[in-house]
Amino acid sequence: MEKINGGGGGFRAKMEHALYSGEKKYVIGGIAIIGVICGVPWYFMTRGSKQQSHQDYLEKADKARSARLSAGSSSTK
Repeated sequence: MEKINGGGGGFRAKMEHALYSGEKKYVIGGIAIIGVICGVPWYFMTRGSKQQSHQDYLEKADKARSARLSAGSSSTK
């Protein structure tokens, strides 16, 4: 027996319509889905860390550099 598509359409047909139609509701839905996919990992990555300013980063780098240089000069003696 053959399946007769009498206008209901299958899953694939509905997906292709949603992807290629450009209807406003599908565009907004796609933007929302992409936002959630990108937003959830970003939220979990940044929720525990304190945001550092560029100045804080430079000070930390200077301390590490001076510690590395002083350790290197003491080992050459």
